[in-house]
Amino acid sequence: MEAAIQTYLESLKSVCGNIGEEDLSQMAARLKVKEYRKKDFFLEAGKVQKDLGFIVNGLVRSYFVDDDGDEKTVGFYPENDYATHYAAFITKRPSQYFIQCLEPTTFVCLTLDDLQWIYQRSPVFERYGRLIAEDILMRQQARIESFIFQTAEERYLDFIKVKSALFNRISLSHLCSFLGIERQSLTRIRQKIAHK
Repeated sequence: MEAAIQTYLESLKSVCGNIGEEDLSQMAARLKVKEYRKKDFFLEAGKVQKDLGFIVNGLVRSYFVDDDGDEKTVGFYPENDYATHYAAFITKRPSQYFIQCLEPTTFVCLTLDDLQWIYQRSPVFERYGRLIAEDILMRQQARIESFIFQTAEERYLDFIKVKSALFNRISLSHLCSFLGIERQSLTRIRQKIAHK
């Protein structure tokens, strides 16, 4: 558990290097380490997200279920990333998303109340929170724009380029769902790329 918290604090220092030891100690006292098995849910649709989860090790998938009962994957989050439906978390309203572990996953967790307490304690923490929120926003915007401006093949090539380390850790069905294409279409895209 101590190692997991240390990993989180190192990540925090890498973003905001000017954090004092006393502030880090105050933050560490509010952190909780939680471990989940493969297929466990960190968050279920219809529930309020109680914790912001920093992934120390493992991999999670965020998805929703459409009106036809099909799962639509919106993101994959590996080590050193956050598992969150951030807008629902900060407003304490029920989420529309599921966040499920694709591998055994260890989280360092912080409640919203603790997060607010830490923000009030130091402008450095508030800056860290802003930078993380901006990163989440930029990634969401990039995802939306990928469906507006890119073809399925371009989305696939981007995934391979940006998230190549995840390729062998996720199923093809989850990848197809994330890319917004049928499995046959992905097969055609992969064959076309292989023959280039």
